This record gives sequence, C-alpha cells and structure tokens, in this order.
Amino acid sequence: MLEKIAHALTRKPKLVVSIAVLLLIPSILGAVATRINYDILSYLPDDLDSAKGEALLEEPFHMAATTMLIVEDMPPEYTNQLQKEVEQVPGVSNAIWLSSLVGIQIPQEMIPADIRDIFFSGDATMMIVQYDQPGASEATMKSIEQVRSLCNKNCFLAGFSVFIKDTKDLISQEMPLYVLMAVALSMIAMCVMMESWALPVALMCSIGLAVIYNFGTNFFKGEISFITQAIAAVLQLGVTMDYSIFLYHRYVEEVPRHADKRDAMATSIVAAFKSLSGSSLTTIAGFLALCFMRLTLGMDLGIVMAKGVVLGVATVVLVLPSILLQMDGAIRKYRHPALKPNFEKLNAFVVRHRHFFVGLFLVLFLPAVYSNNHTQVYYKLDQSLPQDMPSIVATDKLKDEFNMASSHFIVMRDDLSRAKMKELEEAIDDIPGITSVVAYDKLISGAIPDFFIPDDVKELCKAEGYQMLMVNSEYVTASSQVSQQLAELTELLHTYDPSAYITGEAAMTDDLITVSDSDFRITSYLSILAILIIVAFTFRSLTVPILLVATIELAIFINQGIPYFTGTVIAFVAPTVIGCVQLGATVDYAILMTTRFQEELQKGRDRKEAIQIAAASSDVSILTSALVFFCSTLGVALISTMDIVSSICLMLSRGAIISALISMFILPSVLVVFEPIISKTTLWWRKAKPSKASKASKTGEAALTAAEKH
Repeated sequence: MLEKIAHALTRKPKLVVSIAVLLLIPSILGAVATRINYDILSYLPDDLDSAKGEALLEEPFHMAATTMLIVEDMPPEYTNQLQKEVEQVPGVSNAIWLSSLVGIQIPQEMIPADIRDIFFSGDATMMIVQYDQPGASEATMKSIEQVRSLCNKNCFLAGFSVFIKDTKDLISQEMPLYVLMAVALSMIAMCVMMESWALPVALMCSIGLAVIYNFGTNFFKGEISFITQAIAAVLQLGVTMDYSIFLYHRYVEEVPRHADKRDAMATSIVAAFKSLSGSSLTTIAGFLALCFMRLTLGMDLGIVMAKGVVLGVATVVLVLPSILLQMDGAIRKYRHPALKPNFEKLNAFVVRHRHFFVGLFLVLFLPAVYSNNHTQVYYKLDQSLPQDMPSIVATDKLKDEFNMASSHFIVMRDDLSRAKMKELEEAIDDIPGITSVVAYDKLISGAIPDFFIPDDVKELCKAEGYQMLMVNSEYVTASSQVSQQLAELTELLHTYDPSAYITGEAAMTDDLITVSDSDFRITSYLSILAILIIVAFTFRSLTVPILLVATIELAIFINQGIPYFTGTVIAFVAPTVIGCVQLGATVDYAILMTTRFQEELQKGRDRKEAIQIAAASSDVSILTSALVFFCSTLGVALISTMDIVSSICLMLSRGAIISALISMFILPSVLVVFEPIISKTTLWWRKAKPSKASKASKTGEAALTAAEKH
C-alpha cells in the first residue's frame, strides 16, 4: 500500500505541490481565527481555591479585571473629570475614586483616614477601574487601550490585565522577528553543511508548510497560549528539519540505483516513512509528557508540538518528495563545497581512551545533578518583561507611592455582622506586611442608611450574597514573605468563614509555584519512562534504553545546571519544557549512533572497529541536525526581550549542542565498554533477526534434506 502511494506521489509532483499550496488557505484562516491567551494564571487547575475565587470575582463582581490608575501632581478637578471619562469607555463597568464617596470639595485633611489612606499618597491619588469582561479578553484589552488614551503623562495604569495587554503588544511586535531570525540562521547553517544553495530552500519550504498547517489546525483547540505561539514555529523547525535531511540523503543514495529519479524518490519515501515513524515517536512522547501537567499550559504546548511533529513527518513523506523533484535541477546546478568535518582521529582517540571517557561520563553526573537541582527559578511573571514597559513602571509606582506591591482579593459570605467584619479587618491589618484593607464598611460609615449609598460603591464590595475585600500588601508576588502572609491570612479568614476564598495575582502565583514543582517531577518521570519503553521496543533490549536515556539525561542536567554556575535565574516553565523536549528531540542522536553500531556488529566487525565506523558515518548527520536546532532557537533567544521566551530558547539551543557532543564523544565509549552486557540483554544484537523468507527457505531445505534421506 505504501509503495503504491509513493509511486503515485512521485508521478504528479506539480499536482502534489499545488494541493499543498492550496491547503495553506484554510490553514492561514484557521491560524488567524485562533485566539491567543496571554494569561498564564488562567491555566491553573479549576479546583484550586484561588481559581474558584477568581471565578467569583468575574461573576458576580466583574472584578477579575481590575486596574489601578495612579494620577500624580494633578488637581482634584482633573482626576474627577478623568473618572467621568473613564466610566464612559466601552467595557468599563466602574471607576471608583474619592468623588464616588465624599465628593471633591472636602479638603484632604478632613477626609476620614481609612478612605484617605486608600486613595491618596503624597501628591498622588489612585482610582480603581473595573471592566465588564475577564482580564485577558479582547474587550478588556481594547478598554485598557482607550483608558490609556485618555490619560496624560502623569497617569500610570497598573494591574495584571495591563500587564497582559503589554505582553500581547510585545509578542505581536516580536513574533515575526522570531520566525525570520530562526529561518535565516537555519538557512545559513544548512548552506554551510549541505552541498547546494537551493537544497535549504526546498527543505525550508517543506517545513514552512508543516508549520502553517500546524498553526491552522490550532483553530480546533479554540486558543493557544502566547508562549506556545512564540516558540512553537521555532521548535517545530528545529526538531523536524532532520527528517527532511534524512529523506534527501536517502534519495541521493537511491538515485544511482534507479534509471528514473522518480522511482528513486518512491523508494526513498518508503524507507523514510518506516524510519521516521519510529524515530519521531520519541519526540512526540517528549511533548505528550507535558500534557500530564496540572498546569494546563503544558497540555497546550504539548498538544500543539506533538501535532506539529506528526504534521512535519506527514509533510516530509507526502509533499517534500515532490518539492525535491521539482527543484532537482536547481539543486544540482547550484552546488558548492560543503563543510564536512572529519572526526576520524578524534573518534579513534575516544575509543582508545574509552575507559577514561566512561569514567568521565559517570563522574560528570555529580556536579551536573547538583547544579541542576540548585538552579534558581522565578515565578514573578513581570520579571520576564522589559522593566521600562508602562505596566511595569506603573506597578513600581504602586509599590513606591502606595506601598502596594501586591493585592489580595477576598470573597466571602455577606452575612457577617458589622462587629465581626470590623474585628476581622482589624485582625487583617495586624498581619505583617498588610498596608491597607478596602472593605464596604471602611468606605461607608455605619451611620449612613444602605439606600443612600451609590450603586457603584455597593457593587464594588457586595453582590448576590457575597462581599469582597481588597487587601493590599507591601510584599511582592512570588516572594517567600507573601507566601507566608497568604498562609496566615487564609488561616485567619477561615475562622470567620470556612468557605471564603483568597485570589488575585499573588495568591494564584503562590498556587502556581506549588503546582509547577509537582508538574516538573511528574513530566520528567513520564517522559523518561515513555522514551525508555520506545527505545526498549525499538532495540528489543533491556540495557540499551537505560544507556541512551542516561546519556541524554546527562546532557539535560549539564544544560539546566549551567545557570547555577552563571548565577542566572530562569523562568519557572523552562526546566519542565527543557526536560521533556531536549530528551525527546535529541535522543534521536543517540539512537542513530547506536543503530549504526549494531549494523556494523551484525556485519561481523569487532566492537572497536564497529563503533569507529558508526561514529564516522553518524557524526556529520548529528552535527547538521543539532546545528539547525541550535540556530533556529538561538536567533529567538538573542532578539526576544521577553525573558520567559528567550531563556527557553537559549536553553534549547544550548541543549542541542550539548546532546550532540555527548552523543558524538561520550556515547561511543559507553557503547563499546558496555557492549558485552548489551549483547546478553538484547535480542538479535550481533545477528540480524532472520526474515520470514529466509525462515521459509531454511524450512524448505530441511524438508528436502529429510526427503532425500528417505
């Protein structure tokens, strides 16, 4: 069946390419229609108290999107007029300032202290702005943009929704540069390592089609995260380019054996599919391991990238052959000398000193594991952004002028007496680090009848049997101090209302830290287990998978341990992504080396000669694949101003090179030294498994011999 499909594909290359190009139309439409989610905290599990509290803030309070507008050195009349204009912005549900409570005619010193401390700090005043839609929605983004347009240079808009808006603008601005840089550097790498100027163009066209197909089919997911959007194209390019290179190399081998180049390509397709369908499984397994994270950001990236690998293999098998046939003349015409490093002497040196390199392999685990386990990570999301962004500047203003480094939102029952609420608020004020409490009875005197109170003030604090308190803290999000503060606040709150929830950026980030720590362990173990099983099945071996996975894990530990020695703090998602992706994508280097080693052993060569031949034939392929992976991700790391993107890409690029070097110069020694053990724990290691035809032939010969005897 596969042979018939391959034959049909190679007979009408123009038709195949035309269909592939036409499929870009629905893919581009699907990519445009896919929503991008810029709120990492929205990927937290729904069963967490902070997530439940966030849902209540959204409905009925409409406070899931709340921003603070700081106005400096402006008269009260300006702020009062600005409040009225902000309230008219579509999507703004409420704007609370001094005039909502006591009017602007009263001198500041005569305003009750509780209210004055909330809204004033020196020459600055603060307005609370609420929005109709959730914080990361398109409607809220547009409303924030309009609110900003009403402000002068003395106004600063802060809040998590504003942070999301700035993140969206930054990614939208830099995303095209990521792709351009990845393509440009990958093309340079391929031009250096390949013998034709036109060949990299053909391979890049195939990968480009696969990337667009992948982004187009994301439409069925509804939305993807901004992290997935930023790195998926680059990752897909890096991890699937070697599939294209393999197909072309097989085609070059087959051409002299066939009179018609189309037949050579058909044979190459069959060989490529059988090989790629197996080798791609490790990469797919690495990405699918991310789907088991409780933080569903992992599932988002895992599904998109696993799908991207499948589409990459499909495009290589179904479309690339036609592209190569169409461009065959140009590929042959524009040939040039390629860089072909010769590692024979180095490989011979490694094999001669194999026991030293095995010892080095074992010894390196100690510092690698230690540094990997002690690399510091950060969870404060705004730490990944340029510090001169408007939302970061405004957040610093909140911290410096109002002593508000973070805000906690409490949602609780509305049936507690005023006396109990006053007692609770005083107890909250006594918790270390709490700077102010915004609550209904702090804003409104108990002597004022309820029907005199403006609806916008009521709706700020009370709705549908719930009441909301905003507790401001001097401790920054993701710090140990705020974590301790939240624990004390939760314990206190539950003595008054066991069903109460604490939410907000700090509370959700605190949960994010807990969830991410367990996620990293789970995904790491799952990816290792899945790839152990795949490699064990591939080689029919008990020891080969352990040796190969241990080799790549050493490369991962070294990669993730480097920030410890450089004093770099990395984004919290980086270790999880690197642990799964580097293992899944680069274990193929080790598989390639081991497969060729086994082939040479089955030809009757001794293990030292076999490994030198295997290394000589595998080194260039490994180096080319790693170099393309390195270049595609390094470009993004260099130009991205968002640290969460640049740190992941930098570690991926570095990891590709480390895995390649370990596979080229450490693994050969490991294979040679442990070969006697491998041969005893692996089926058909030194002798190829007899085919069905040879078995039938032997059976027939035996029967014939028996008949002759009789």
